[in-house]
Amino acid sequence: MKQIDRLVIKELIGPWLFGVAMLATLLMAATYLPRIADYIVQGLPPSLIFKITFLLMPAILVKTFAMAVLVAGLLAFGRLSSDSEIVAIRASGASLLRMVTPVMAFSLVIAIVTFICNDRLVPPAASESKALVTDIANHASGVSGEPVSEPIFDHGKLKGQIMAQAFDILQKTLNGVTVVVYNDQHLPTSFMYCNTLEYRGLNKWHVRGGAFVVPANGGRRMDFAEAWPPQVPELSATPEDLLTINSGDPDSFSMGEAEKIIKRGKQNHSLKPERIHDLEFGYWNKISVSCAAFIFGTLGAVLGIRNQRTGTATGFAFAIAIIFVYVMLTNFMNVWALNGVLPAWVASFTPVFIGALATLIIMWRKNN
Repeated sequence: MKQIDRLVIKELIGPWLFGVAMLATLLMAATYLPRIADYIVQGLPPSLIFKITFLLMPAILVKTFAMAVLVAGLLAFGRLSSDSEIVAIRASGASLLRMVTPVMAFSLVIAIVTFICNDRLVPPAASESKALVTDIANHASGVSGEPVSEPIFDHGKLKGQIMAQAFDILQKTLNGVTVVVYNDQHLPTSFMYCNTLEYRGLNKWHVRGGAFVVPANGGRRMDFAEAWPPQVPELSATPEDLLTINSGDPDSFSMGEAEKIIKRGKQNHSLKPERIHDLEFGYWNKISVSCAAFIFGTLGAVLGIRNQRTGTATGFAFAIAIIFVYVMLTNFMNVWALNGVLPAWVASFTPVFIGALATLIIMWRKNN
């Protein structure tokens, strides 16, 4: 590694860590601090509050990685410009592209880390935090779980509908269950009732406490102890699937899980178009957020190169303005994707494309 690379990367690491800490604190205070304060008022155990906070942190940190790279690029190159080190580097014959190459390498590493964390670490943490928050809310309101309803399909054909009075994600149970069985004409043929269905893995729900089936034509009632009635189609969705499908948070699932839910929703027509669009936007967003880390780092570096001496406040002002525009544009794109105005992948990558175009234009102008 040449001296210029060591110099630039050394300047980036400190501001990037500072940016992550600062932005994570701001996001936590703006989004989750009121909820945590409410838990403290409710008298929840400190260990449970700490666990929820710990589970929320991966999603918050991932959102700050790309923005922190922007802050790091602006501050690092702003300081190098103020100390006339950029002038010295250019005098040695280095081009603008050569100066920002270590920034691009650093940003690429952050982009890869962002994608891995966003797809592997965030979904299980977000799902568990969602389950804990839901359980706390249910206990506060005096209920044992949330009601759920899920269609049962077999090879794209509707075979039944399961309804439960209470879905307990922590215990992985459905309580107060009714299953309606349909024929090929979508007419009910029988009804199954049971107190509890328990999930024990391998995509299998088990009857707990007995069940009985009543034919729709008023025939004889059939009782079952623990075995699943053979005339009733089985529910293939896992507890995590039920939580994810009914959750609006795209952080709750990985790209693989989102792809599976989207495919099943389109085949079975079990999801509304708006929900499918939301899932698709979240799917592509996991890639676009990682790309934004790479673009932001390069953009911050080229914007940080200035001829006149400027203070740190200028770099912060630039960073805040760019982050505000990026977040606002992303929210607009999300709304347009939900309404079907734009394909989800176009809406997700539009802010990244605009950032890349702006970076190329600024680099070309400063290089000439």
